[in-house]
Amino acid sequence: MNSSNNIHHKSLAAGRWHALTLAEQLGNIGSEFSRALNAKQQGNAERFNGAQARFYELMDLTISDGRWRGLRRRELARVREDAARELTEMNTRPTLQKYFDQFALAARARR
Repeated sequence: MNSSNNIHHKSLAAGRWHALTLAEQLGNIGSEFSRALNAKQQGNAERFNGAQARFYELMDLTISDGRWRGLRRRELARVREDAARELTEMNTRPTLQKYFDQFALAARARR
């Protein structure tokens, strides 16, 4: 879980998050991932830390969602791992943004 004790998405953590589809969850996670990457590129540590904390919080809420089991949960854990690497290493080329964007597009198409 997020090393910080702050809960950034209180209403989502209270259960609303688990009512969203996987595409909606990952689309929202992708927004925080994108914010973190942008802040990192701009050298804005405060914005980066906030977006990164929100990213981890949402990712962990998704991984803990009882609907996602087995291989799906394993994939989510791997995505979290790979995203953490992209967010923390200095010279990595972002590769997961396109992954998250596809879920955001799918969620938007269902509305």
